Amino acid sequence: MTFEALKKEWDHLQKQYGDPTLTSIYGAGCLRHPDICFVFMNPTGRNVSSDPSWKGLRAPWIGTKNVWKLFAQLGLLPKKMYEQICLMPADTWGPLFADEVYQQIANHRVYITNLAKSTQKDARPLSDQIFRAYLPSFHQELLLLKPRHIIAFGNQVSSVLLDRSVCVSQTRKQSFPLSISHRTFQMYPTYYPVGQGMRNMSKAVEDILWIMNLSQK
Repeated sequence: MTFEALKKEWDHLQKQYGDPTLTSIYGAGCLRHPDICFVFMNPTGRNVSSDPSWKGLRAPWIGTKNVWKLFAQLGLLPKKMYEQICLMPADTWGPLFADEVYQQIANHRVYITNLAKSTQKDARPLSDQIFRAYLPSFHQELLLLKPRHIIAFGNQVSSVLLDRSVCVSQTRKQSFPLSISHRTFQMYPTYYPVGQGMRNMSKAVEDILWIMNLSQK
């Protein structure tokens, strides 16, 4: 299995579960043994790279603002780049700037993805059934990446990945084994720091910095 083959699979799933006017969004960042793999839920049309006319990298959070505050506080973005993101209207992001942002992410040995790559028009909740439809391809994504640590955002994503009920407020800084094809990864359920979850940003930063420190040992 290759990333190109996975992209074809994700594009097929987009036709089943995503908005027909938008494209699927892939993972991006460090593609070889990242220290950290961040796993969010699913993309929305606020991501400008979901427009079929976009000619560049299709990656999480392109053209948005709030989540980059998290990455800036984690030290994954230069201050000037984060300030530029805060000032830029979504439609002024271009492929070159998106590449520069994700090069910074890759330089820190970080990979960012969504469990489901099915882009929706808005932030409507997805069912567990849809997330589970993406599990086989997501597992292949992890086997290609071989990350040292996986950080899963929110109760739903964490629960689907571990196939058990997870409450992130009760599992802070706890790792869980995620076994795939005779390989075991260490996964950490973490607060989802976007939208209503912005109130938990400081807790997410605290926990992720603690996990990132582990990856340096």
